[in-house]
Amino acid sequence: MKKPTELKPAPRIGLALGGGGPLGGIYEIGALRALDEALDGLDFNNLDVYVGVNSGSFVAANLANQMTTAQLCRIFVRNEAEVHPFHPDVFFRPALKEMAGRVLAVPGLVTTAVRRFIANPYDQSLLEALTILSQAAPAGLFDNEGLHDYLMRAFSMLGRSNDFRQLKRSLYIVAADVESSDAVCFGAPGFDHVPISRAIQASMASPGLYVPVDIDGRYYVDGTLRKGLHASVAFEDGADLVFAVNPLVPIDASAAVRAGTMAPGELTRSGMPNLLSQMFRTMVYSRMQSGIAHYATDYPDKDILLFEPTRDDAKLFFSDVFSFQSRRMVCEHAYQMTRQDLRNRADELEPKLAKYGIKLRRDRLEDEQRTISTSLYGEMLPLYVAKSRKKKAAGKSKLAAGLGTVTHLFSKAE
Repeated sequence: MKKPTELKPAPRIGLALGGGGPLGGIYEIGALRALDEALDGLDFNNLDVYVGVNSGSFVAANLANQMTTAQLCRIFVRNEAEVHPFHPDVFFRPALKEMAGRVLAVPGLVTTAVRRFIANPYDQSLLEALTILSQAAPAGLFDNEGLHDYLMRAFSMLGRSNDFRQLKRSLYIVAADVESSDAVCFGAPGFDHVPISRAIQASMASPGLYVPVDIDGRYYVDGTLRKGLHASVAFEDGADLVFAVNPLVPIDASAAVRAGTMAPGELTRSGMPNLLSQMFRTMVYSRMQSGIAHYATDYPDKDILLFEPTRDDAKLFFSDVFSFQSRRMVCEHAYQMTRQDLRNRADELEPKLAKYGIKLRRDRLEDEQRTISTSLYGEMLPLYVAKSRKKKAAGKSKLAAGLGTVTHLFSKAE
Protein backbone atom coordinates (compact mmCIF):
# COMPACT_ATOMS: atom_id res chain seq x y z
CA MET A 1 0.00 0.00 0.00
CA LYS A 2 1.39 3.38 -1.03
CA LYS A 3 1.98 5.99 1.63
CA PRO A 4 0.13 9.26 1.13
CA THR A 5 2.26 11.90 -0.53
CA GLU A 6 3.74 14.23 2.05
CA LEU A 7 3.32 17.87 1.21
CA LYS A 8 6.58 19.75 1.35
CA PRO A 9 6.20 23.08 3.19
CA ALA A 10 6.54 26.15 1.04
CA PRO A 11 10.00 27.70 1.28
CA ARG A 12 10.33 30.71 3.51
CA ILE A 13 11.93 33.81 1.98
CA GLY A 14 13.48 36.69 3.88
CA LEU A 15 15.06 40.09 3.30
CA ALA A 16 18.05 41.50 5.18
CA LEU A 17 18.97 45.16 4.67
CA GLY A 18 22.21 46.73 5.91
CA GLY A 19 23.04 50.25 7.05
CA GLY A 20 24.63 53.24 5.42
CA GLY A 21 22.74 56.26 6.72
CA PRO A 22 20.08 58.14 4.72
CA LEU A 23 21.83 57.66 1.37
CA GLY A 24 22.27 53.98 2.14
CA GLY A 25 18.50 53.79 2.43
CA ILE A 26 18.11 55.56 -0.92
CA TYR A 27 20.53 53.04 -2.46
CA GLU A 28 18.49 50.15 -1.05
CA ILE A 29 15.27 51.57 -2.49
CA GLY A 30 16.82 51.73 -5.97
CA ALA A 31 18.28 48.21 -5.69
CA LEU A 32 15.00 46.77 -4.42
CA ARG A 33 13.08 48.43 -7.24
CA ALA A 34 15.37 46.69 -9.75
CA LEU A 35 14.94 43.33 -8.00
CA ASP A 36 11.18 43.79 -7.72
CA GLU A 37 10.64 44.20 -11.45
CA ALA A 38 13.24 41.61 -12.50
CA LEU A 39 12.04 38.72 -10.32
CA ASP A 40 8.72 37.06 -11.13
CA GLY A 41 7.14 35.09 -8.30
CA LEU A 42 8.52 37.35 -5.56
CA ASP A 43 6.43 39.92 -3.71
CA PHE A 44 8.53 42.23 -1.52
CA ASN A 45 5.43 43.11 0.50
CA ASN A 46 4.67 39.48 1.26
CA LEU A 47 7.97 37.94 2.39
CA ASP A 48 8.13 35.75 5.48
CA VAL A 49 10.70 37.73 7.45
CA TYR A 50 12.24 41.20 7.26
CA VAL A 51 15.47 42.21 9.02
CA GLY A 52 16.91 45.72 9.01
CA VAL A 53 19.71 47.63 10.68
CA ASN A 54 20.30 51.39 10.53
CA SER A 55 18.74 52.73 7.28
CA GLY A 56 17.83 49.17 6.36
CA SER A 57 15.42 49.11 9.30
CA PHE A 58 13.64 52.14 7.83
CA VAL A 59 13.21 50.47 4.42
CA ALA A 60 12.36 47.00 5.79
CA ALA A 61 9.65 48.39 8.08
CA ASN A 62 8.00 50.26 5.22
CA LEU A 63 7.97 47.11 3.07
CA ALA A 64 6.53 45.07 5.94
CA ASN A 65 3.88 47.80 6.25
CA GLN A 66 2.79 47.16 2.65
CA MET A 67 4.49 50.13 1.04
CA THR A 68 5.61 49.01 -2.43
CA THR A 69 9.03 49.63 -3.93
CA ALA A 70 7.38 52.02 -6.39
CA GLN A 71 5.84 54.01 -3.53
CA LEU A 72 9.19 54.13 -1.74
CA CYS A 73 10.77 55.63 -4.86
CA ARG A 74 8.04 58.21 -5.28
CA ILE A 75 7.91 59.34 -1.65
CA PHE A 76 11.51 59.18 -0.41
CA VAL A 77 13.42 59.80 -3.65
CA ARG A 78 11.17 61.93 -5.84
CA ASN A 79 9.28 63.77 -3.07
CA GLU A 80 5.94 62.86 -4.66
CA ALA A 81 4.25 62.59 -1.26
CA GLU A 82 1.09 60.51 -1.42
CA VAL A 83 -0.18 61.34 2.08
CA HIS A 84 2.64 62.20 4.46
CA PRO A 85 5.50 64.24 2.91
CA PHE A 86 9.06 63.33 3.83
CA HIS A 87 11.93 65.78 4.32
CA PRO A 88 15.54 64.55 4.74
CA ASP A 89 16.24 67.21 7.38
CA VAL A 90 14.46 65.01 9.95
CA PHE A 91 17.77 63.12 10.10
CA PHE A 92 19.81 66.21 10.97
CA ARG A 93 18.10 68.27 13.65
CA PRO A 94 20.61 69.61 16.21
CA ALA A 95 20.42 67.96 19.64
CA LEU A 96 19.73 71.29 21.35
CA LYS A 97 18.38 69.76 24.55
CA GLU A 98 21.43 67.52 24.89
CA MET A 99 23.82 70.40 24.18
CA ALA A 100 22.07 72.73 26.64
CA GLY A 101 22.25 70.13 29.39
CA ARG A 102 25.97 69.67 28.83
CA VAL A 103 26.63 73.43 28.87
CA LEU A 104 24.74 73.79 32.15
CA ALA A 105 26.93 71.06 33.62
CA VAL A 106 30.18 73.02 32.95
CA PRO A 107 30.23 75.10 36.19
CA GLY A 108 29.79 71.98 38.31
CA LEU A 109 32.55 70.16 36.41
CA VAL A 110 34.94 73.10 36.85
CA THR A 111 34.19 73.19 40.59
CA THR A 112 34.85 69.45 40.86
CA ALA A 113 38.16 69.82 38.98
CA VAL A 114 39.38 72.66 41.22
CA ARG A 115 38.44 70.75 44.39
CA ARG A 116 40.32 67.68 43.21
CA PHE A 117 43.39 69.78 42.42
CA ILE A 118 43.32 71.52 45.82
CA ALA A 119 42.87 68.21 47.62
CA ASN A 120 45.81 66.59 45.80
CA PRO A 121 47.98 69.34 44.25
CA TYR A 122 50.97 67.00 43.88
CA ASP A 123 48.97 64.15 42.35
CA GLN A 124 47.93 66.02 39.20
CA SER A 125 48.22 69.44 37.64
CA LEU A 126 45.27 71.80 37.32
CA LEU A 127 45.25 71.18 33.57
CA GLU A 128 45.00 67.43 34.16
CA ALA A 129 42.19 67.98 36.65
CA LEU A 130 40.31 70.06 34.08
CA THR A 131 40.20 67.10 31.67
CA ILE A 132 36.95 66.26 33.46
CA LEU A 133 35.43 68.91 31.18
CA SER A 134 35.40 66.27 28.44
CA GLN A 135 32.13 65.18 30.06
CA ALA A 136 30.62 68.40 28.77
CA ALA A 137 30.87 67.14 25.19
CA PRO A 138 27.42 66.12 23.90
CA ALA A 139 26.65 62.43 23.41
CA GLY A 140 25.59 63.26 19.86
CA LEU A 141 25.36 66.24 17.52
CA PHE A 142 21.90 65.46 16.23
CA ASP A 143 18.61 64.24 17.66
CA ASN A 144 16.58 61.94 15.40
CA GLU A 145 13.40 62.27 17.45
CA GLY A 146 11.92 63.86 14.33
CA LEU A 147 12.37 60.56 12.48
CA HIS A 148 10.42 58.77 15.22
CA ASP A 149 7.63 61.36 15.00
CA TYR A 150 7.44 61.05 11.20
CA LEU A 151 7.28 57.25 11.26
CA MET A 152 4.81 57.17 14.15
CA ARG A 153 2.40 59.23 12.05
CA ALA A 154 3.12 57.35 8.81
CA PHE A 155 2.58 53.94 10.43
CA SER A 156 -0.70 55.05 12.00
CA MET A 157 -2.58 55.58 8.73
CA LEU A 158 -3.76 53.69 5.65
CA GLY A 159 -4.03 50.37 7.45
CA ARG A 160 -0.36 50.34 8.50
CA SER A 161 0.82 49.53 12.00
CA ASN A 162 3.44 50.80 14.42
CA ASP A 163 3.17 47.57 16.43
CA PHE A 164 5.40 44.59 15.62
CA ARG A 165 2.73 42.23 16.96
CA GLN A 166 0.09 43.43 14.49
CA LEU A 167 2.15 42.85 11.35
CA LYS A 168 1.32 39.82 9.21
CA ARG A 169 5.00 38.97 8.77
CA SER A 170 8.04 38.91 11.05
CA LEU A 171 9.97 42.17 11.28
CA TYR A 172 13.22 42.49 13.23
CA ILE A 173 15.06 45.77 13.77
CA VAL A 174 18.56 45.48 15.17
CA ALA A 175 20.17 47.98 17.55
CA ALA A 176 23.07 47.81 20.02
CA ASP A 177 22.71 48.23 23.78
CA VAL A 178 25.23 50.94 24.75
CA GLU A 179 26.03 49.56 28.21
CA SER A 180 26.21 45.84 27.44
CA SER A 181 27.26 46.20 23.75
CA ASP A 182 24.85 43.35 22.95
CA ALA A 183 22.80 43.32 19.76
CA VAL A 184 19.07 43.53 20.40
CA CYS A 185 16.38 42.47 17.93
CA PHE A 186 13.33 44.63 18.39
CA GLY A 187 10.34 42.60 17.23
CA ALA A 188 11.58 39.45 18.94
CA PRO A 189 9.81 38.15 22.09
CA GLY A 190 10.49 40.49 24.97
CA PHE A 191 11.22 43.38 22.62
CA ASP A 192 8.09 43.34 20.44
CA HIS A 193 6.20 45.81 22.65
CA VAL A 194 8.49 48.65 21.55
CA PRO A 195 6.91 50.82 18.80
CA ILE A 196 8.42 50.16 15.39
CA SER A 197 9.14 53.88 14.96
CA ARG A 198 11.13 53.97 18.21
CA ALA A 199 13.08 50.84 17.28
CA ILE A 200 14.06 52.41 13.93
CA GLN A 201 15.13 55.59 15.70
CA ALA A 202 17.43 53.53 17.94
CA SER A 203 18.83 51.45 15.08
CA MET A 204 19.68 54.62 13.12
CA ALA A 205 21.39 56.40 16.04
CA SER A 206 24.99 56.28 14.82
CA PRO A 207 27.34 56.91 17.80
CA GLY A 208 28.74 60.43 17.97
CA LEU A 209 26.35 61.61 15.28
CA TYR A 210 23.10 60.95 17.15
CA VAL A 211 22.13 60.94 20.81
CA PRO A 212 21.54 57.37 22.11
CA VAL A 213 17.86 56.47 22.31
CA ASP A 214 16.27 55.67 25.66
CA ILE A 215 13.95 52.65 25.54
CA ASP A 216 12.67 51.23 28.82
CA GLY A 217 15.58 52.77 30.73
CA ARG A 218 18.26 51.31 28.42
CA TYR A 219 20.19 53.27 25.79
CA TYR A 220 20.53 52.03 22.23
CA VAL A 221 22.54 53.01 19.16
CA ASP A 222 23.18 51.80 15.61
CA GLY A 223 23.13 47.98 15.38
CA THR A 224 25.77 48.10 12.63
CA LEU A 225 28.33 48.24 15.44
CA ARG A 226 27.75 44.52 15.95
CA LYS A 227 27.30 43.39 12.33
CA GLY A 228 26.93 45.07 8.99
CA LEU A 229 24.25 42.64 7.88
CA HIS A 230 22.13 40.52 10.22
CA ALA A 231 20.99 37.89 7.71
CA SER A 232 21.48 35.22 10.38
CA VAL A 233 18.43 36.65 12.18
CA ALA A 234 16.31 35.75 9.13
CA PHE A 235 17.83 32.26 8.94
CA GLU A 236 17.15 31.69 12.63
CA ASP A 237 13.53 32.67 11.98
CA GLY A 238 13.30 29.84 9.45
CA ALA A 239 14.07 31.60 6.15
CA ASP A 240 15.39 29.27 3.44
CA LEU A 241 16.41 32.03 1.04
CA VAL A 242 17.49 35.53 2.06
CA PHE A 243 17.89 38.46 -0.30
CA ALA A 244 20.44 40.87 1.18
CA VAL A 245 21.31 44.43 0.19
CA ASN A 246 24.39 46.06 1.70
CA PRO A 247 25.11 49.70 0.71
CA LEU A 248 27.97 50.08 3.21
CA VAL A 249 31.15 49.26 1.28
CA PRO A 250 34.51 51.07 1.52
CA ILE A 251 35.74 52.78 -1.61
CA ASP A 252 38.80 51.27 -3.30
CA ALA A 253 40.48 54.57 -4.15
CA SER A 254 42.98 53.10 -6.60
CA ALA A 255 40.25 51.24 -8.49
CA ALA A 256 38.05 54.35 -8.44
CA VAL A 257 40.86 56.45 -9.94
CA ARG A 258 41.38 53.86 -12.67
CA ALA A 259 37.62 53.82 -13.32
CA GLY A 260 37.62 57.61 -13.57
CA THR A 261 35.11 58.17 -10.76
CA MET A 262 37.59 59.84 -8.42
CA ALA A 263 40.70 62.01 -8.77
CA PRO A 264 44.03 60.84 -7.26
CA GLY A 265 44.25 61.82 -3.58
CA GLU A 266 40.65 63.05 -3.48
CA LEU A 267 39.68 60.83 -0.54
CA THR A 268 42.53 62.09 1.67
CA ARG A 269 41.85 65.73 0.73
CA SER A 270 38.10 65.44 1.35
CA GLY A 271 38.43 65.90 5.13
CA MET A 272 37.93 64.04 8.38
CA PRO A 273 34.24 63.03 7.95
CA ASN A 274 34.98 61.09 4.76
CA LEU A 275 38.14 59.55 6.24
CA LEU A 276 36.21 58.40 9.30
CA SER A 277 33.48 57.06 7.03
CA GLN A 278 36.06 55.08 5.07
CA MET A 279 37.51 53.57 8.25
CA PHE A 280 34.06 52.69 9.60
CA ARG A 281 33.00 51.14 6.30
CA THR A 282 36.20 49.09 6.15
CA MET A 283 35.65 47.73 9.66
CA VAL A 284 31.98 46.86 9.10
CA TYR A 285 32.58 45.41 5.62
CA SER A 286 35.37 43.16 6.87
CA ARG A 287 33.15 41.74 9.61
CA MET A 288 30.25 41.31 7.21
CA GLN A 289 32.37 39.31 4.76
CA SER A 290 33.57 37.12 7.59
CA GLY A 291 30.00 36.51 8.73
CA ILE A 292 28.76 35.61 5.25
CA ALA A 293 31.65 33.16 4.85
CA HIS A 294 30.33 31.29 7.92
CA TYR A 295 26.77 31.05 6.60
CA ALA A 296 27.76 28.18 4.30
CA THR A 297 28.74 26.04 7.28
CA ASP A 298 26.23 27.39 9.81
CA TYR A 299 23.26 27.16 7.41
CA PRO A 300 24.30 24.58 4.78
CA ASP A 301 20.80 24.07 3.35
CA LYS A 302 19.98 27.76 3.02
CA ASP A 303 20.82 30.39 0.39
CA ILE A 304 21.75 34.04 0.57
CA LEU A 305 21.86 36.36 -2.45
CA LEU A 306 23.84 39.53 -1.74
CA PHE A 307 23.67 42.76 -3.73
CA GLU A 308 25.95 45.73 -3.04
CA PRO A 309 27.77 48.60 -4.82
CA THR A 310 31.03 48.00 -6.61
CA ARG A 311 34.06 49.39 -4.78
CA ASP A 312 35.41 51.38 -7.72
CA ASP A 313 32.51 53.84 -7.91
CA ALA A 314 32.72 56.99 -5.79
CA LYS A 315 29.28 58.37 -6.68
CA LEU A 316 27.57 56.93 -3.62
CA PHE A 317 30.48 57.68 -1.27
CA PHE A 318 30.61 61.42 -2.00
CA SER A 319 26.88 62.08 -2.49
CA ASP A 320 24.94 64.70 -0.53
CA VAL A 321 21.78 63.49 1.19
CA PHE A 322 20.31 67.01 1.19
CA SER A 323 20.58 67.33 -2.58
CA PHE A 324 17.39 66.33 -4.41
CA GLN A 325 19.48 65.63 -7.49
CA SER A 326 21.88 63.43 -5.49
CA ARG A 327 19.05 61.33 -4.14
CA ARG A 328 17.67 60.74 -7.62
CA MET A 329 21.15 59.97 -8.94
CA VAL A 330 21.96 57.48 -6.15
CA CYS A 331 18.62 55.70 -6.57
CA GLU A 332 19.02 55.47 -10.34
CA HIS A 333 22.62 54.36 -9.91
CA ALA A 334 21.60 51.59 -7.50
CA TYR A 335 18.82 50.56 -9.85
CA GLN A 336 21.17 50.26 -12.85
CA MET A 337 24.01 48.62 -10.87
CA THR A 338 21.63 45.97 -9.54
CA ARG A 339 20.25 45.32 -13.03
CA GLN A 340 23.82 44.93 -14.31
CA ASP A 341 24.65 42.58 -11.44
CA LEU A 342 21.60 40.46 -12.24
CA ARG A 343 22.60 40.28 -15.92
CA ASN A 344 26.17 39.29 -15.07
CA ARG A 345 25.05 36.58 -12.63
CA ALA A 346 21.98 35.40 -14.54
CA ASP A 347 23.31 31.91 -15.35
CA GLU A 348 24.33 31.39 -11.73
CA LEU A 349 21.15 32.85 -10.21
CA GLU A 350 18.46 31.22 -12.36
CA PRO A 351 18.79 27.65 -10.98
CA LYS A 352 18.97 28.96 -7.40
CA LEU A 353 15.88 31.12 -7.88
CA ALA A 354 14.00 28.32 -9.65
CA LYS A 355 14.17 26.22 -6.44
CA TYR A 356 11.97 28.84 -4.81
CA GLY A 357 9.57 29.36 -7.70
CA ILE A 358 11.17 32.63 -8.79
CA LYS A 359 11.90 33.45 -12.42
CA LEU A 360 14.45 35.98 -13.67
CA ARG A 361 12.97 38.36 -16.26
CA ARG A 362 15.85 38.59 -18.73
CA ASP A 363 13.70 40.56 -21.16
CA ARG A 364 13.44 43.42 -18.69
CA LEU A 365 17.11 43.21 -17.74
CA GLU A 366 18.17 43.40 -21.39
CA ASP A 367 16.09 46.53 -22.01
CA GLU A 368 18.91 49.10 -22.17
CA GLN A 369 16.48 52.03 -22.24
CA ARG A 370 14.87 51.10 -18.93
CA THR A 371 15.27 53.59 -16.08
CA ILE A 372 13.62 54.27 -12.73
CA SER A 373 11.25 56.66 -14.54
CA THR A 374 10.18 54.15 -17.19
CA SER A 375 9.89 51.55 -14.45
CA LEU A 376 7.57 53.76 -12.41
CA TYR A 377 5.60 55.48 -15.14
CA GLY A 378 6.19 53.58 -18.39
CA GLU A 379 3.17 51.30 -17.96
CA MET A 380 0.99 54.31 -17.13
CA LEU A 381 2.11 56.31 -20.19
CA PRO A 382 -0.45 54.84 -22.66
CA LEU A 383 -3.23 55.75 -20.23
CA TYR A 384 -1.93 59.31 -19.91
CA VAL A 385 -1.68 59.61 -23.71
CA ALA A 386 -5.22 58.27 -24.17
CA LYS A 387 -6.60 60.70 -21.58
CA SER A 388 -4.69 63.57 -23.18
CA ARG A 389 -6.02 62.73 -26.64
CA LYS A 390 -9.56 62.43 -25.29
CA LYS A 391 -9.32 65.85 -23.60
CA LYS A 392 -7.83 67.34 -26.76
CA ALA A 393 -10.61 65.89 -28.91
CA ALA A 394 -13.23 67.13 -26.46
CA GLY A 395 -11.68 70.57 -26.57
CA LYS A 396 -11.77 70.62 -30.37
CA SER A 397 -15.43 69.55 -30.34
CA LYS A 398 -16.33 72.36 -27.94
CA LEU A 399 -14.41 74.86 -30.07
CA ALA A 400 -16.13 73.69 -33.24
CA ALA A 401 -19.53 73.88 -31.54
CA GLY A 402 -18.73 77.39 -30.32
CA LEU A 403 -17.63 78.55 -33.77
CA GLY A 404 -20.77 77.06 -35.28
CA THR A 405 -22.93 78.99 -32.85
CA VAL A 406 -21.10 82.27 -33.60
CA THR A 407 -21.43 81.71 -37.37
CA HIS A 408 -25.14 81.03 -37.00
CA LEU A 409 -25.66 84.22 -34.99
CA PHE A 410 -23.79 86.32 -37.55
CA SER A 411 -25.78 84.81 -40.39
CA LYS A 412 -29.02 85.67 -38.59
CA ALA A 413 -27.84 89.22 -37.98
CA GLU A 414 -27.23 89.70 -41.69
